[in-house]
Amino acid sequence: MGISVRYIVEDVGAATDFYRDQLGFKLEMDAPGFAALSLDGLRLLLNAPGAGGAGLAGGNPQPGGWNRFQLEVPDLDETMERLQSRGVKFRGDPVQGKGGKQVLVEDPSGNPIELFQPGD
Repeated sequence: MGISVRYIVEDVGAATDFYRDQLGFKLEMDAPGFAALSLDGLRLLLNAPGAGGAGLAGGNPQPGGWNRFQLEVPDLDETMERLQSRGVKFRGDPVQGKGGKQVLVEDPSGNPIELFQPGD
C-alpha cells in the first residue's frame, strides 16, 4: 500500500511543469485532467476540478487552502533565491522555529508547499 497526496489544480499541465521543473519531481503518468508525479517516496496526484472521480469527490473541489506537504531542503536561502529568480510565488516570509526554518511556496493554482531546512 502506498501513500499519495492529491492536489486539485486549475491547469494540470502548468502544475506538472512547476513540480517537475521547479521542485525536481518525476512525471510518472499524464492523462487528460490528471498527472501523477513522484519525489523521494512521495507520490503527488494532480487533478483538474471535475476530472475523474477524484475531481468530483466531496462536491466541487477547488485549489488552495493551507494543508500542504513538506519538502526538506539543505539550504533554504539558496533554494529561495533559485525559485525567486524563476518567478515562483512565495506565501509570506521565511519563519525560524524550534525545529528549523521554513517558508511556503505556491504552485500555479495557489496550493502551498512547505520548504523546510532542519535546525542544527
